[in-house]
Amino acid sequence: MSMNEGASPRSPRPEPDPVIEAYKKDVDRTLLRENLKLTPDERLRKLAQFMRSLEEVRAAAADRR
Repeated sequence: MSMNEGASPRSPRPEPDPVIEAYKKDVDRTLLRENLKLTPDERLRKLAQFMRSLEEVRAAAADRR
């Protein structure tokens, strides 16, 4: 027995979750789409570069104190 057995191809969508809908208005989906165009390796490189930049900012802030 398959999972789709008995399911109509045009089943009605479930009601949207109001909490999720409230958060979605503040999410820039264009950035998500651009990031999803990258390969996993590219995403990891981008994350590593961000983390290096973050450490530089933290070090600069610590030096100012």
